[in-house]
Amino acid sequence: MRLALQWILSIIYVVQNAIMMLAMGIVFFPWALLSPKGAMAACNSYATWAIWTARWLVGIRCEVRGEVPSGAVLIPAKHQSFLDIMVIFKALPQPRFIMKYELLFTPIIGVYAWRLGCVPVRRGKRGAAIKAMLADVESGRVPPGQLAIYPQGTRVPVGDYVPYKVGPYVLYRETGQAAVPVATNCGMFWPKGTMLRTPGHAVVEFLEPIAPGLDQKSFMTQLEEVIEDGSNALMAEAGFVPAKGDR
Repeated sequence: MRLALQWILSIIYVVQNAIMMLAMGIVFFPWALLSPKGAMAACNSYATWAIWTARWLVGIRCEVRGEVPSGAVLIPAKHQSFLDIMVIFKALPQPRFIMKYELLFTPIIGVYAWRLGCVPVRRGKRGAAIKAMLADVESGRVPPGQLAIYPQGTRVPVGDYVPYKVGPYVLYRETGQAAVPVATNCGMFWPKGTMLRTPGHAVVEFLEPIAPGLDQKSFMTQLEEVIEDGSNALMAEAGFVPAKGDR
């Protein structure tokens, strides 16, 4: 009975969330076209709504830990769920994300991503995208902010392992900025591939910065270690027991 009720509440949550995303996207669209502030207000409003209703409809409480950066830094983050995107977005003062180039042509979403200063990346042309991003910041089209990238390139289900890609190091090298790794356990409560949302304490944790200047091997080794260890600690705190052989 309890599981059936959770399924019903989860479906209600997913449906109302989709309706609110569409409604807010349409209402804020004219302002977003005129100003990046409109795009920021729309996305912030939606994330606030989604996080608030997650608590009251399906029992997911969200917490941000660690020192949230306010300057121009890289944010290589563990990605388990759409929820961790929203929590990171809400926490950062000037967030933008690495995104697939094709998303620029998605109705409404593409305009919002462009106005927020997100960085569209074509396959095999990451270097050109980074140079364009730096030029946009220098010209004043977008202010310097916190650029989030997912080192594994996709949402990774709890308990699974996907190798880290070199993209974060390319950004780290080209921008000369510090990297602030982010760990999470959000996938335990908002998992990939299902509408079921389960109650619990979802945490996004900003970890100690990695200073500029490391070589590729040192940076990637440290980045993977701190993100994976941090995420595993958060999941263990929430009751997850990894299978033998997992990191």
